[in-house]
Amino acid sequence: MSKIGKAFENGKAFIAFVTGGDPDLETTEQILYAMEAAGADLIEIGIPFSDPIAEGAVIQEANERALAAGCTTDKLFDTVKKAREKVTVPIVYLTYANAVVKYGKEKFMKRCVECGIDGLIVPDIPFEEKEELSGVCDEYGVDLISMIAPTSHERIKTIAKEAKGFVYCVSSMGVTGVRKEIKTDIGAMVKLVKEVTDTPCAIGFGIATPEQAEKMASLSDGAIVGSAIVKLVAQYGKEAPGYVGEYVKSMKEAVRRAD
Repeated sequence: MSKIGKAFENGKAFIAFVTGGDPDLETTEQILYAMEAAGADLIEIGIPFSDPIAEGAVIQEANERALAAGCTTDKLFDTVKKAREKVTVPIVYLTYANAVVKYGKEKFMKRCVECGIDGLIVPDIPFEEKEELSGVCDEYGVDLISMIAPTSHERIKTIAKEAKGFVYCVSSMGVTGVRKEIKTDIGAMVKLVKEVTDTPCAIGFGIATPEQAEKMASLSDGAIVGSAIVKLVAQYGKEAPGYVGEYVKSMKEAVRRAD
């Protein structure tokens, strides 16, 4: 089992996302500690990018703040490496294909290994083109996480069969962001995934309240929350770690109720 799989060993997992370098790298480091202490089973860190096409306004603005504050991929790697001395849960990066290619695929993976990054989520690489990164990920033992969208019906099983780490089920069409309700038939999506793989399956996009987290976790192996956390960071800035910790704790408790 990959290290990511271990996040799902003790029941339903809560996966917490934060944009690296927003409002600054020191705060990001403290947020990582707060998330783990509050019960996050896996942490997702967004590498700031100038054109994050899968993201809604909340995360786009966080990317802009992080870049304006001087966050670079190298500086974020350094921060994660330092945080890794204390953080024991799996960490995955969310980034875009162009950012990895521009950095240099081999160099990027080497740094992932050196800094304890367990997986990569690359929203703009379609399944049919994943060879662009999957080979080098396999070589360095970094799981390339598959994303499955509500439109992928006939493709769900094909994608899930080759999934590594965990399957990222996208709850809604469009970009990331908090949603009042999630209308996709998540149960049907998860059922198709489970027919072909034992790889855990977590649901993201639009989850913001404990009620939504509990419901989504009851239909799958875990819930992923990004925009709601990033909103707290936007609101509280350097004071955000404490508020993020409280929020993660309440969401982890909700996910646990779904067990």
